[in-house]
Amino acid sequence: MLKIIPSETPIPKLHGYLLGAVSPRPIAFVSTVDQGNRVNLSPFSFFNVFSSNPPTAIFSPARRGRDNTTKHTFENVKVVKEAVINVVSYDMVEQMSLSSSEYAEGVNEFVKAGFSELASESVRPPRVKESPVQMECTVKEVIELGDNGGAGNLVICNIELIHINEAILDDKGRIDPNLIDLVGRMGGNWYSRASGDAIFEVQKPGSSVGIGFDNLPKDILQSSILTGNDLGKLAGIDELPDETSVNEYKLTELSDLFIEHQDDQMNLEKELHNRAKGLLLEDKKTEAWMTLLSFNN
Repeated sequence: MLKIIPSETPIPKLHGYLLGAVSPRPIAFVSTVDQGNRVNLSPFSFFNVFSSNPPTAIFSPARRGRDNTTKHTFENVKVVKEAVINVVSYDMVEQMSLSSSEYAEGVNEFVKAGFSELASESVRPPRVKESPVQMECTVKEVIELGDNGGAGNLVICNIELIHINEAILDDKGRIDPNLIDLVGRMGGNWYSRASGDAIFEVQKPGSSVGIGFDNLPKDILQSSILTGNDLGKLAGIDELPDETSVNEYKLTELSDLFIEHQDDQMNLEKELHNRAKGLLLEDKKTEAWMTLLSFNN
C-alpha cells in the first residue's frame, strides 16, 4: 500500500488525499454577518454534528493553503458569535458552488448565487430559504488548529433553533432521505447525491449481540461467493436456526436443488451459497442460514 507521511507530504497533495479518502462529507452552508451587519454565505465540508444534548455542530473554515489567508466566515464568527448552518440539497448544489467563489469582503453571496434571505428568529444572520433544514446557532468557541496554510479553525456551535421544511418529512414525521435529497462533498470536483439507489439501509445490532465472524463455519467463512458484507449479515444473527428447522426447510424449500445435484456436491454447495446470497439481498437472514446449514445436514 502507498504510505503517506503527512509531515513529508506537500500540503496540496495531502489535502487531496484526505478529501478523497474521507468522503462523502456533509456540507454546512453557513451564513454569518460582520460587525457592520454585512451578510456572508459560504459552504464548508469540514462539518458534522457532534452532540444532541446539548445540540452541537462544528464546522471548519480552514486557512487557504496557497496563501495562508482566512475566510470571511472565520473572521465574522470571531466578532459576531452567531451563524446559521443551512443544509444543501441536490436542487441547490450549483448555486451553492457559485457562492464559494472568492468574492471581495462585504459582497453578499445570497445575491451573487441567487438565494433568498429569510430572517432568523434567534440570531442575526439570515437563513437560506431554499435549504430544507436551517439551524440557527450561537458560537460557543473557535479553536485555531494552526497558523499555517491549510490549518483548520473549529467553530463550535450551539444549535438554538431548527427549521425543517415539512415537505421532506415522511408520514411518521421523520426526515425522509429521498425527499431531503442531500449532497455530499468528495475529493476534487466530485459530489455525491444521497438519494435513490445511492442510499441503502443497514440494520443496527440494537440490543442483540451477533455471533460474530469467529463463530462462522469454515466453509461459509471461506466461501468464494459470499462477500464480506454477506458474512457480516450472517455474523449479525444472535442465534443459529435449530437442526429441526434446518431439516424442515431443506425438505420444503431445497429438495429440488438437492435432487438435481445429488451426484455433484461441489456444484450443490455453490448453488446453496448463491441462493443464500440472494436471500441476504432480501434481508432474509434466517432463511439464508438454513440454506447454508442444510449442506451438512
